[in-house]
Parts: sequence; C-alpha cells; structure tokens
Amino acid sequence: MKNILLIALLFFAIGCSDGAKNNADSHAEGPSHVEMRNTDGKYRLFVNGEEFFVQGAGCEFGPCHLVAAHGGNSFRTWRTDNSQQSGLEVLDEAHANGLMVMMGLDVARERHGFDYDDEEAVAAQLEQLRKEVKELKDHPALLGWGIGNELNLRYTNKRVWDAVNDIARMIKEVDGNHVTTTMLAGIGPDEVAYIAENCPDLDFLSIQFYGDIVNLPQRLKEANYDGPYLVTEWGATGHWEVPQTEWGSPIEQTSTEKAAAIKERYQEIILGDEENCMGSYVFLWGQKQERTPSWYGLFTEDGEKTEAINVMEYVWTGEWPEHQAPKVHDFTIEGKGGRYDNVYLSAGEEYHAHFDAKHPDKLSLTVRAEIMPEPEELSDGGDYEPRPETIEGLILSANNSRISFQAPGGEGAYRIFLYLTDDHNHAATVNIPFYVK
Repeated sequence: MKNILLIALLFFAIGCSDGAKNNADSHAEGPSHVEMRNTDGKYRLFVNGEEFFVQGAGCEFGPCHLVAAHGGNSFRTWRTDNSQQSGLEVLDEAHANGLMVMMGLDVARERHGFDYDDEEAVAAQLEQLRKEVKELKDHPALLGWGIGNELNLRYTNKRVWDAVNDIARMIKEVDGNHVTTTMLAGIGPDEVAYIAENCPDLDFLSIQFYGDIVNLPQRLKEANYDGPYLVTEWGATGHWEVPQTEWGSPIEQTSTEKAAAIKERYQEIILGDEENCMGSYVFLWGQKQERTPSWYGLFTEDGEKTEAINVMEYVWTGEWPEHQAPKVHDFTIEGKGGRYDNVYLSAGEEYHAHFDAKHPDKLSLTVRAEIMPEPEELSDGGDYEPRPETIEGLILSANNSRISFQAPGGEGAYRIFLYLTDDHNHAATVNIPFYVK
C-alpha cells in the first residue's frame, strides 16, 4: 500500500508540473541567434546560421498559429502584451507551431500627445522597455525587435529617432542575439537621412505601404534608401487610397479584388527586390474594424478565411490549397453599386441587391447579409475604432444571387454587407455604401 501511495503521489506531481515544464522547455533551448548578412549582394536574415526569408503576417488577436498551416514562417506583433496574451504566451504558441516572432515594442507616439523633449518621460519609457526585453530575450521563437510602429506618422519632433536608437542600443547591450528595426509609415528622405546619421544601432528599416506599395521601388529611390528592409504591413488597398461616394464613404474592394491585388503585389514587389527586401508581413492575419469590419482582415468576424489566405498559401508554398474560397463579382443595388456609382435610397422602401458568385459547388454556399450605419468615430493610423451596430430586421430574404432588404428609416449613410460562405470555413465578402434620403 505504501508503494502504491508513493506511485500515486509521483503521478500527481508529474501531472501538476506538466504545464510549468512545457512552458520551461522552450526556454531550456536558449535564444535563437539572429543576424543580418549580405551574401552575394543580397541582404537576408539568418536564424542559427540558416537563411530566413520572412514569409509572415501581422497577427495579434487572430489565429496566429495558422500562419504555419498555410506555409508562413513568422508573424509580427505591435506590443509585448496585448491584454489577452503575455509576450511569453505569444512566443510559446509560436514556438509550438514552428514560427518566429518579430516582437513589437510599444513606443509612444507624438500624435497621441507624447513629448520627446520630455527627458524624464523618455527615460521612463526606456526603462519599461528594458524590462520587456529582458523578460523575452532568451526565447527561441524570438526573431527580432520592432521598435515602435509608424512613429513618423504626423510627427514633427525628430528626437523620436534619438529615443529609438537609445532603445536599439539598450537591446544590443542586454540581448545581443536579435536584430532591431523600426516600422515606418511609408518612407521619406527626411527621416531616412536623420536615421542614417543618428541611429547606428538599428540594423535595418521596416516599411509599411498599402495600395502605394506598387510604387515602392520609386519611393525608395526618392528617399535615397538603398539598404535592407522588411515590408511589415501591406495588403488591401487603404481606405484613404480608394474612390469615395459623394457623401465621403470610401468604396471597399471585394474580397476577390483584394486577393488578386495581394497576389500581384507579393510577386512583383516583395519578390521583385531580390537584393534588399528580406521578406514581409501581410496585414492582417485576423480581423478588425477600420472603416468596415471587413476591410483589412484576412478573416471575417466569424473566423472564416477569405480568398487572400488562399493566395498567401500559394505565394508562400507554390501550391494552391485543395479547397478555395468563393469569389464574388458585380454586387449592385437595383443596378447600381459599381466603383463610381452613388446609391441613394428612400427610407423604408424595399430594394433588391444582385451579385454573381463563383464556386465549384455554388448551390452549397450560405449567404448572410447585414446593414449598418457608417462609423461616426473614425480611427487614425490604425487606432481602435468602434464597430457600428448592425440594424436588425432589414434583411428580408437572401439566396445565392439576390438579397431583398428594406432601407433604414433614418436619413444618413449606411452599408449593406454580403458574406458568402462554404463548407470549408471560407468566405467571400463585399459591401455597397448607400445614402438614405
């Protein structure tokens, strides 16, 4: 009986320690050694001596582990603790799925009121980031440090770059195994010149473009930058880059149009610069509200995968997935809804929207639709934006080619959203802005 009791206690102790042991296992491996090299005229990252071209996605609240399932090798964050997962939990999840993380350090922005002439505040920020770096620096899934995000967006005080270099220098002192970069909104000659002169501890620049990424070679030339870089945000054409209705609502591309653009941009721009581009992070491996709930996310709010994920799997692996998302074309309301149409409806009247769906098993598609007002609180630079509430009771019927709906009763700007889903958790998305008189 004594031996049985001892065995039982042993198994209990093993079971209780499994979680702690699994969490510690990754740290037992020690940090990965990441460096940048120029080999035969090409800049590349190397992880533990192996070349590492970044095939990544920006991911914070989405299913980051699925990046690996679709052929990617990395994801980036914007901060070390996103309030849902700690930095260690993010890295552990990445490591369990064979992914490397470009870990963001949340550096204060001038456009949010931070004063880079306030030496005490700058010093306090540096010490806080030192703690974050020390906590995560030895994790094997850590690829590098992204110091701030778009600190040049609507800024005036170039001392921000002095603070960035102080952070990069601190990282070199306490870490030494990982690369440092900062993420720029676009790229211009003024910040390039200042950073080149004053930020020797940054290893390279990271650049963020959306529709304008097609002009990246020209933008780099205009900025006088011919060094190594990552493209750390890119994807759908930005809401500031598209045509607008007469009342100022931006016209969102369909998920099919976005997928085609993403494929072209990756093949021609990301892969087009073999010398200086070291890879990219497509935006966004998840979902967010920014002008609409469907604009930037590669997933829907309900977690379905859009056609852009099929495209990323193809460009990352060279093979299309067996099952692909539906395609959607020609969404109109009473014949209007094209790129330059302005759709005006009468309050409370019934209308019909038509669309063309493409899918190997079209009859299996599920159709859902919703109507919501345009957002009144608009975010800036990707900040939080509240999602407008869906107006219930306006969708009267829907099938795989037509939606019947009632226009809202109040005057103002609205959108009707269409989602086509299949049996493999894929979705096509499209919407039309309209104005109720």
